[in-house]
Amino acid sequence: MNFGNILIEKKNGMAKIIINKPPFNILTTADTLDMSKALRQVESDDEVKVVVITGAGNKAFSAGVEFKDHLGDKGPKFLEAYKRLITSLLEIDRVTIAVVNGLALAMPCEIIALCDMAIASEKAQMGLPQMKLGSFPPLASIVFPGLVGNKKTFEIILSGDNFDGKEAERIGFVNKAVPEDELQKETDVFVNRFLEHNGSALRHARQVIYRNLDMEFNKAIKIVWAELEKSLTSDIVIEGFTAAMEKRKPAWKK
Repeated sequence: MNFGNILIEKKNGMAKIIINKPPFNILTTADTLDMSKALRQVESDDEVKVVVITGAGNKAFSAGVEFKDHLGDKGPKFLEAYKRLITSLLEIDRVTIAVVNGLALAMPCEIIALCDMAIASEKAQMGLPQMKLGSFPPLASIVFPGLVGNKKTFEIILSGDNFDGKEAERIGFVNKAVPEDELQKETDVFVNRFLEHNGSALRHARQVIYRNLDMEFNKAIKIVWAELEKSLTSDIVIEGFTAAMEKRKPAWKK
């Protein structure tokens, strides 16, 4: 079963969830909800051991979320969809692997961070540009320190600048960066290592790892959701996203 622009392909114990809106796979609130539904769907299949998340084409995993879906009465609806997607990704009882085939900006970059593992094209561009819009990346503020260290977290979030696949591998954000034309082949090799194992054993080992990692996560996520909800209605964020839609520099008050 597919969900709108979110496709599901299943084969030999692997389920691939594809954001199918090329070339840049920009997500809407509806797409975000559909991704959550897709994750729930593949988790209900006992034959699925590994879930791969990627984007259609070779230009983007996903270049982000529609700016307009952050503003006005659409903002709370997007935030709710965002929460559902993150909850589905955190609660899915399967190995999750992101395959990054191009741009992965803002929320999609956080999705990669929340997957168990990731493999990327060396040319892929990842980043958290929310600061340039007057906002902040909620999940990244929690999970990036454990992935890339405190100082790199500050640099990535506060600058809003992108980093490529090679840098992502160097700092530990992805497991492996490979030449663009070898991404599919290398992904198959990477994923097959886990498909060889018993599904129940994989799930149990994964649960044990997360049980130790998530001691403070549930406390932290409640705080960042509350902060993001306030942020989306602030004059700063409204001007930041409006300026982005109008393709101009934000005129923030000092």
